[in-house]
Amino acid sequence: MNFLESLKISASGLFAQRKRMDVIAENLSNIETTRTQKGGPYRRKMIVVSAEPVEEFGEILGSQLEGVRVEAVVEDKTPFKIVHNPGHPDADKDGNVHKPNVDLVVEMTNMTIARNTYAANLAALKSTRQMVLKALEIGKA
Repeated sequence: MNFLESLKISASGLFAQRKRMDVIAENLSNIETTRTQKGGPYRRKMIVVSAEPVEEFGEILGSQLEGVRVEAVVEDKTPFKIVHNPGHPDADKDGNVHKPNVDLVVEMTNMTIARNTYAANLAALKSTRQMVLKALEIGKA
């Protein structure tokens, strides 16, 4: 078994979840942003993650094992929230303000999932490290 490939799979998961947390933090920080440089309210962002095959494991085990790769950060195309607030500087002629399509509950749920997935990848990384150390101890004997 190639321990380095196992470490690579865990590391790819750690990177993907860290990137997901970065995007969630950006979404939360812009939850009330009604005016961006592009014009209009902030649009929620999401990451696209795809499987990344690890060839060496596939040859050894006769199956395809995969890590992950962050493909892109994309904007969520769901409609903006509309709030009636005629006193707001960004209100239209009817007194409606277009608010970002960021939902606090969705973002907090995604943050919890990312945190748990990050912890699972970290645990796998630590287990692999312990196996390497045990293998080295056996080799000394």
